[in-house]
Amino acid sequence: MRLANVERGDRFVDRLLYWIIRRFSGFRAPDVVRTLRYRASLFGRPFSALTQAVMRGRSEWTVGERELFAAYVSRVNDCTF
Repeated sequence: MRLANVERGDRFVDRLLYWIIRRFSGFRAPDVVRTLRYRASLFGRPFSALTQAVMRGRSEWTVGERELFAAYVSRVNDCTF
């Protein structure tokens, strides 16, 4: 079950973005995009900042290695994103 506001967009700018994505790609906006944009100040921006720090911040692993790890975990979890 999805929240209706997450599915269609809570704000006009979100609904417009989702329409543009569908219009030009032929696909609906991915669920991860919808989730990050829904009440972005509560979840989306803090989570995006954390992801940016983990994936691009200082580490003993290269950016490429981290991307590869993320892709592998997504595949194991059957996540197309």
